[in-house]
Amino acid sequence: MKKSEVIVVGAGIAGLTSAAILSKQGLSVTLIESHTQAGGCAGTFKRKNYIFDVGATQVAGLEKGGIHSRIFDFLDIPSPEATILDPACIVDLNDGGNPIPIWYEKSKWIAEREMQFPGSQRFWKLCTLIHQSNWIFANNNPVLPISNFWDFSQLLKALVPSNLVTGILLKSTIFDLLRICGLSKNERLIKFLNLQLKLYSQEDVYSTAALYGSTVLQMCQQPHGLWHLKKSMQSLSESLESSLIKTGVNLIFGQEVNSITFDDVNMCWQLSANSKKKSFIYQAKDVIYTAPPQSLLKHLKDPLERKKNYKNRLNNLPDPSGALVFYSALKKEHIKKTSSNHYQFVSKEFCSLFVSISDDGDGRAPKGEVTLIASIFTKTKDWFDLDKQTYLKKKNGFMKKISLELESQFDIDPEKWLHRELATPLGFEKWTKRPNGIVGGLGQNPDIFGLFGLSSRTPFEGLWLCGDSIYPGEGTAGVSQSALMVSRQILASKGIENFSL
Repeated sequence: MKKSEVIVVGAGIAGLTSAAILSKQGLSVTLIESHTQAGGCAGTFKRKNYIFDVGATQVAGLEKGGIHSRIFDFLDIPSPEATILDPACIVDLNDGGNPIPIWYEKSKWIAEREMQFPGSQRFWKLCTLIHQSNWIFANNNPVLPISNFWDFSQLLKALVPSNLVTGILLKSTIFDLLRICGLSKNERLIKFLNLQLKLYSQEDVYSTAALYGSTVLQMCQQPHGLWHLKKSMQSLSESLESSLIKTGVNLIFGQEVNSITFDDVNMCWQLSANSKKKSFIYQAKDVIYTAPPQSLLKHLKDPLERKKNYKNRLNNLPDPSGALVFYSALKKEHIKKTSSNHYQFVSKEFCSLFVSISDDGDGRAPKGEVTLIASIFTKTKDWFDLDKQTYLKKKNGFMKKISLELESQFDIDPEKWLHRELATPLGFEKWTKRPNGIVGGLGQNPDIFGLFGLSSRTPFEGLWLCGDSIYPGEGTAGVSQSALMVSRQILASKGIENFSL
């Protein structure tokens, strides 16, 4: 039996961040990860001489005052080396119009969007006002949704007058903003927004919460911006791991949690876990669960029988998307028509592809070569319960289709690929242990976002949720904000009420 004050389940960015904060504050922490490395969906894997980012390929929040920057300063560790993405992405609607670079510099982006979408400035100004209000609110460390009086007190502290104005949009969507601005029939603008929102919120303009979507659409520009990490996305988790080692966190890899139960005798949580050869038992007063909340249905069976309403809510959560991810490499000279690390384009075969291309010399490929990663959304249920032959045929078919789309878009000679492979939801399930290989968190529609989402504070005292399905949502910056929020709640429960970064 191994005891600590806090057990963190999962060593993705959310788990690493919450463990680092609490350990820095003097709590004894055990972090359990089923994989042999940290990072989760922001991790990497190696093939031959290539390092591929598993899922996330860009980072927000590294700028001064950003969530990652604030956390690294608090932990007294250096930020990973990174460069600002300018443009953050080039979007090609393939509609005969010019591709759309999303510039970092505000003035360039304002000019670009007016040229691409004439008459849309009112909409963008409205998004900017909402985003500025959201940013002030988030930096004041609110706790959402509200579960008790302390959570409510933190919400009140975070509110400013502008929040009260934007609050009337709690149940509104991005399409509602377009309608207010007289742009509800602007098909090209809607097409562009759909690509961006689907990427970050898993919803389209008709379903993305206005308060969430407005911030998503502003994060590429000064003073924020998106960043390209040198070496790989793994450098983010490696920086956090260095803090865990320094503060003495019990960091355990290669053990999969089987069950979470409450010990009524010792009044604490008990976790059972297995490696390939042994079984282990852990005890703690507090457990931070960073896996998708749907996984609680497997790990929390006995306690859930006492909370039927909560069990039903977990059972009725909407299904997040799955992804097909194409990992490839080629010589830099053999990929043409490129001037950015990231592209998004509408294809003949798919709704869209999101493409990430490494820099020559950034550590992901040998000198003179680059990695190219392309992803599309897919329904997870379409990839399970297939016999091996059918599965492989379907997988190979998609790999060929994606290859053809990329060859056409970037003028790539089919003979020049140095490496190609495709990951399906089955692969992601095996790698991340996320149910059905889901990627990202819950879709950020008005019924799920903010006040109306899942709380980090569960109905079970001492059991907490954290990660991409908890406010404020997915992405490394989002889950880090979630980790800070749950850390503050745990510290407050132990009498440390005024903790902030």
